[in-house]
Amino acid sequence: MLRKMQIEDLPLILELEKELFSSPWKEEDFIFELTQNPFATYIVLSMDNEIVGYIGYWIKNPYVEITNVAVGKRYQRCGYAKQLVAYCLEDGVKNNAPIFTLEVRFSNTPAISLYESFGFKQVSVRKNYYTDPIEDAHLMMKEVKQ
Repeated sequence: MLRKMQIEDLPLILELEKELFSSPWKEEDFIFELTQNPFATYIVLSMDNEIVGYIGYWIKNPYVEITNVAVGKRYQRCGYAKQLVAYCLEDGVKNNAPIFTLEVRFSNTPAISLYESFGFKQVSVRKNYYTDPIEDAHLMMKEVKQ
């Protein structure tokens, strides 16, 4: 089931962050996104009262910037990230924001493959974008014709 992320979800979201990322977001980062950022949308995918994954994005017409895509390790390669990205693309188009961008680590080939399967293209490099470890990012973009 897809639904909006709630403050009550944060303990589980923070566990996912620690499991998946070398530089996990902090609770205050999510609280700001959920309560103060007027551009932010955060969606969780849950099954049997467990959060499988989530996606975060900012809609700033005509752009949608995808900030986070996360799926728990035991649920990866099951199509859940694809479901989250598809939801984001539909929501952006529905909100008249047809240009999508995101950054992804050079070493994250599964994510790059996922984004390319949706038609994202690598448009530039962001040097030393990630820390811990320091790594460049691909800036990827997709435009949906309306």
